[in-house]
Amino acid sequence: MSRQLKWVTALAVLTAVSVTPAAAQNPKEVKIAVAVPTTGPWARNGELHVKGAQQAVEDINGQGGVKALGGAKLKLVVVDTGDSAEKAKNAAQRMLSANPDLVGGTGAFVSSFTLAVTEVTERAEVPWLTLSYSDQITSRGYKYVFQTSPTATRQAEDALPVILALAKSAGATPKTVGIIMDNTASPVSFTKPMREGGFDKLGLKLVVDEVFTPPLADATSMVQKVRNVRPDVLLMLTTNIPDTKLVLEKLNEMGLGHGRIPVIGNGGHMGAPELLNVVGKDLLEGVMVIIANWAGKGQEALIEEFTTKQKEPWMTQDSISTYGDIWIFKEAMELAKSADPKKVAAAMHSMEDTAASKYFPGAKLKFDANGRRVGAELVILQWQGGQPRPVYPASLATAQASWPKK
Repeated sequence: MSRQLKWVTALAVLTAVSVTPAAAQNPKEVKIAVAVPTTGPWARNGELHVKGAQQAVEDINGQGGVKALGGAKLKLVVVDTGDSAEKAKNAAQRMLSANPDLVGGTGAFVSSFTLAVTEVTERAEVPWLTLSYSDQITSRGYKYVFQTSPTATRQAEDALPVILALAKSAGATPKTVGIIMDNTASPVSFTKPMREGGFDKLGLKLVVDEVFTPPLADATSMVQKVRNVRPDVLLMLTTNIPDTKLVLEKLNEMGLGHGRIPVIGNGGHMGAPELLNVVGKDLLEGVMVIIANWAGKGQEALIEEFTTKQKEPWMTQDSISTYGDIWIFKEAMELAKSADPKKVAAAMHSMEDTAASKYFPGAKLKFDANGRRVGAELVILQWQGGQPRPVYPASLATAQASWPKK
């Protein structure tokens, strides 16, 4: 080998040794995944998740990116989980295979899908944020899964007393309750504490209990049972827009719509703009929704930016939660001064009340050892005048709640 060639080779080796570590600590871009259904019955909610993430990426990159990483820009990786837990698991495996440099991710809306996805991401030691409600998600001893929503059990325990207090203030005293629900993980978790003494404690008798496997083909027999018994409150725990449409239309057809029976829903799809488009203003009027997050009072500037740029009529739970999730990853990388998934996860476990806190109810952000957000508050919406408006808690509310009249 010539002297000149030896010199060039030595320089190349020296350059690689000196530059590579710095490049690893200061990447030009960092990848964050959003794994949600973009096809199938939950696709609309998946779209709203993606739009929230896209807005956050745009805002963070526009403000200089991740400053601790030399201004590294965020890059969004969108993954379609499909319409089943098995498809979601396969999608997560493909996601990690195609993106070995992934910092972390968020998703997958349906709790059953999130359970499947996080089995894969946990083994890969990749941090994962979710607003999915099922208690199981953060009951498995995982170290890399973080749940920003109150769990379904917590929501059930917290929401019903608030709703009953609202009824009482309107002169009503509910004594009976009915359930129409699908058998996905979130409704199962939501109703479990109610069935195991929660209803009894609140003086409620369960008089209708109907469970179905989505997608729903026909709601006639279930709603017929509701009409026969006429409970004082109906918990309609569907998880997608098509099933919700079928139930609400059948309630109306059988003379139970327009607030004749107070209807309480749960989940992000219940506030999606698409629900208004397919169901209509009249059938939704007065319906209440127990939910984990919503854009409301104090977030007017963000709402205006989002609705203008993303061309949506309002900012839903799915959008603001995923917007906040991207900010959590940004803040975690600032704290860790690294894009290494393990260090980012450690930073997420240690963070408390960062810039991302304001995107979650109560403006508090801290995770316990299981990955649950400490002190997570729920939100109650009510459809009023063709729009889902937060009516609880007072810190977020933009409208006063009203108990539907029979």
